[in-house]
Amino acid sequence: MKYGQLRDHFRGVGAKRLTAVDAEPRSSNQHEIGTTKTMRQEFLGEDGKREFPAVYIWLGQDQDGITVNSTATYYDAREHQPDRAPEWRLYYPSNSVTEAMRAGDALFLALDTAETLYFIVAPTRSTSEHQVSWLFGVEPGDTFEVRGFHDEGPDLDFAAHFILDELGIEFEDADAQSLDTIIEPLGMRFPPTAALSRLARDTLPDVTPLDDPDEALLAWLGHEEALFRRLERRIVSDRLEKGFVNSDGTDVDGFIKFSLSVQNRRKSRMGHSLEHHLEAVLVAHDVRYVRGAVTEHRQKPDFLFPSLEAYQAAPPEGAADLAMLGAKSSCKDRWRQVLSEAKKIPHKHLLTLEPGISRTQTAQMAQYKLQLVVPEPIHVTYGSAQRSWLWTLDDFIELVS
Repeated sequence: MKYGQLRDHFRGVGAKRLTAVDAEPRSSNQHEIGTTKTMRQEFLGEDGKREFPAVYIWLGQDQDGITVNSTATYYDAREHQPDRAPEWRLYYPSNSVTEAMRAGDALFLALDTAETLYFIVAPTRSTSEHQVSWLFGVEPGDTFEVRGFHDEGPDLDFAAHFILDELGIEFEDADAQSLDTIIEPLGMRFPPTAALSRLARDTLPDVTPLDDPDEALLAWLGHEEALFRRLERRIVSDRLEKGFVNSDGTDVDGFIKFSLSVQNRRKSRMGHSLEHHLEAVLVAHDVRYVRGAVTEHRQKPDFLFPSLEAYQAAPPEGAADLAMLGAKSSCKDRWRQVLSEAKKIPHKHLLTLEPGISRTQTAQMAQYKLQLVVPEPIHVTYGSAQRSWLWTLDDFIELVS
């Protein structure tokens, strides 16, 4: 899948650490944030008062998040004071996002190419802050650190798309129409996840996990994501065209149910897709494993090596040839769930696609003897000290081969 470049989607961004005056209107008695001259030069302009359509996003510590569609007003507070220098400010209305933010949190103000302003808030030094900082290439400062997206830059990659998707920012591959011939036989129904994963692999014949398992895994996942989104667009468009009407008039409940089904399918599909493609990598490398075996207390590690029989025959302290691998496309704080699986294996492994997990989280993982496995192209989103600790998928295959 081709993800384009940041300049294809955004005009510029400013990042700063919120002060009490910025973040807590009850303390400051206002809902305003001052902008800088560089922000005005790079993407906000000075063309008079404007009301931007705005998307407010709160990125919680774990999986929680809040998104509110509203507006933000950009104006010169000294417009009627010609003898004084302009003071351009951004007024934000009170909403569930602005009520959640606190002094010290990171704020990212990003203007997209459609002139929609993204007001993104992440808890201080959280995984979410690290991810958004890496995506936009700016670190929050005491005042706004600014970056304009005018020049041609590096192509967006799988990790960048992952973060944009977490933010709820969607875009379609410019060559998406070329996928229609692949999904045409599927009709207007979603196939089982295993079938769609297999189709993605079959239609990338030049990708082989024997050459580079890390690259192959991401290529398959990206291709399947593009196929899924193209098919989804077709199916959802058809359903919306039919409308939501019943004998009582507008079928509000039917629309809500359909909307929830779309969201839930998106959330669950990636995790299953990751397991399917990971299994294909293991098969290609002739690795012995069992998927979803039941161990103590009905726990089911995603992948157990080399077999359930070997695990059951091992003493309580385990054996050198035993290993387990959890697979979570997005982990944040959910990595702790893996710790209770396969008690006979004290050192556990977890494969994730999550970019830029915070240093605090990875230090905790190491403390609990959990080794994080991340496809090699995503390592760049981590700090240098973290990268020396991370394993690649190729590293793990070498362990269990």
